[in-house]
Amino acid sequence: MLIYFIPVYLIATLVIGFWASKKIKTSGDFMLAGKSLSTSFVGVTLFATWFGSSQIMGNPSHFVGNGFSSFVTLVLGNGLCLLLVGLFYARKLYRLNIVTIGDFFQSRYNKKIDLTISIILVFSYPQWIAAQFVALGFLFNTVLGIPTEYGILLGASIVILYTYIGGMWAVSYTDMLQSVMILLGLFLLLWNILHETGGIAPIVADKPQSFFSLYPEGGIDQWSVYLATLLAFVFGSLPGQEIWQRVFSAKTERAAVNGVYLGAFLMVLIPTVPLLIALGGAYLHPEMMTVDEGQNIIPSIVSLHAGPLVQVLFYGALISAILSTSSGALLAPSTIIGENLIRPNIPDMTDKKLLLYTRLSVIVVAVISYYFAYSDSDIVALVVASVSLLLVCLFAPLTFGLFWKKSSVSGAWSAIIAGGLTWLCCWIFETTIDATIYGTIASCLAMVIGSLVCPDNKSSKNRS
Repeated sequence: MLIYFIPVYLIATLVIGFWASKKIKTSGDFMLAGKSLSTSFVGVTLFATWFGSSQIMGNPSHFVGNGFSSFVTLVLGNGLCLLLVGLFYARKLYRLNIVTIGDFFQSRYNKKIDLTISIILVFSYPQWIAAQFVALGFLFNTVLGIPTEYGILLGASIVILYTYIGGMWAVSYTDMLQSVMILLGLFLLLWNILHETGGIAPIVADKPQSFFSLYPEGGIDQWSVYLATLLAFVFGSLPGQEIWQRVFSAKTERAAVNGVYLGAFLMVLIPTVPLLIALGGAYLHPEMMTVDEGQNIIPSIVSLHAGPLVQVLFYGALISAILSTSSGALLAPSTIIGENLIRPNIPDMTDKKLLLYTRLSVIVVAVISYYFAYSDSDIVALVVASVSLLLVCLFAPLTFGLFWKKSSVSGAWSAIIAGGLTWLCCWIFETTIDATIYGTIASCLAMVIGSLVCPDNKSSKNRS
């Protein structure tokens, strides 16, 4: 039953992509779904984009091994990020009527800042997309017996095809369908596992007190990783185009803000379910935590303990989560390439050509991501690496530029360079305190100092 369901489900996803492509008339339709998304679409697509392989295959193994301190960093971190977006950022940026977050940097600073930041944004995505391709490889290997490397290629090809064809419209419709599958599959599997274990109490009864601590109880090394991961997921994701692509696609400012709040709620509630499932799986089969660092524990538990219906629903949920994240993450840098890197450099470009170049960018980004998928198989490490660069280079120019009138072009350059170089040097020399922490502090300090020492004047700010 399962071996037939997965191909049918993948074909259905492609059909939706082809159907959604009929709505694509302009580049605006492809990038922002014609600015017509409702609150529910904004919230669900945000959730679907962030709820991917890490939440089902990466985070659970970390939770089983590290306890509730990893729940704070890996689950609450994403929810807090979206809460901050809704409270402080979404209204201001939505009112600018822009397409990408890079457009903000151009209007607030200048074209060179926009170009630099757009390049950084584009290079931050391949590792995140690679994490989804790796998860698809694991999945197809477990269920269909396809070698992992071929599974990665198959999954990447499907994501490329329906994202290329349908753009934001395809992503939105498939995200809605896939979110329903995620909810059904995960909650039914949780009920099934807790029935096997006799409830939650037995699976936590033998855990040490440190397992329930919300913060690490080790030394500076553990605290460094804890704070760096929390910083990355709470603040590092703020400049991410995947958030703003959905905010800017909303039909009204209210729909944008409320949609972000809905996404924050879903990103705390739903990712908690795989953690409980993995905890039950480790209780029933502790030996599974020694294979692939526990990243495959949930699919393995399903294969052993779930009936045909639960397997179909779960794997439908898993495929849904990974595909939706892959497509959203693939569309974000492709939009930046078309809007911020290609269009400004080709005079008199028609909208039809912009649409074509943006679609071709989907393929380019996917190929680069496919390469990264073979260089690192640690899903959580790939995701953290993808947001660390945004944190140390872009968080300060975005936040100070939005809320501090004295922010200057020189301050923005200082923040990007100081944050990036500090992070790189600390990473090379493997400092005891995580490089992300040093880089973030250096970036914020440089932003303030650079802006105060070299304030803007109209001639310098308007110069490209």
